[in-house]
Amino acid sequence: MAQLTLSKSALQDQRRKLASYKRFLPSLELKRQQLVGERARAVAELQEAETALAGFLSDIGERLPMLANRDIDLDGLVELVSLEQDRQNVVGVWLPRLVSFGVKVKDYSRLGRPAWVDVAAARLRDCVELNLRVRFARERVKILEKGVRQITQRVNLFDKILIPRTQKNIQRIQVYLGDTERAAVVSSKVAKRKRAAA
Repeated sequence: MAQLTLSKSALQDQRRKLASYKRFLPSLELKRQQLVGERARAVAELQEAETALAGFLSDIGERLPMLANRDIDLDGLVELVSLEQDRQNVVGVWLPRLVSFGVKVKDYSRLGRPAWVDVAAARLRDCVELNLRVRFARERVKILEKGVRQITQRVNLFDKILIPRTQKNIQRIQVYLGDTERAAVVSSKVAKRKRAAA
């Protein structure tokens, strides 16, 4: 940090800084509140997606207990072939957004496999969608938490460091200038008395 100059120009500079800090702080605080709200919404969406996935998986287990049969190979039955995503600006933070995706069911012999494999393929397709929703929701929460942490650091920087430091600097300069002015007045009075006495 640079040495503080105790002068009237430094006092004006410190007052300008204090005014700008106080002007920016409310907007930073508002942005922090909006990000906290967005993070809460993203956490709720993530919990909803995770609950839906867990419910879906338990439902599959109940409806298709045949999936436990390891003799029938279902590996690679459903494959994610395309994924389109874009970015969404939320309060200055760029979040990923799922636009569309394509799932391909691998060709298999309908006669060589049991009939329930058709149902399993359709359910696996739904499972891919739910997994993608969970993945994107987790990524959004992670990015929003980072954004909240950064904006909170900025708010704290202004609120707890820059503004108090600048106020102390202003006070220090004012005390110094006041003392200097009083000393000048006293010395001029002393000089005036000496001239009058001489």
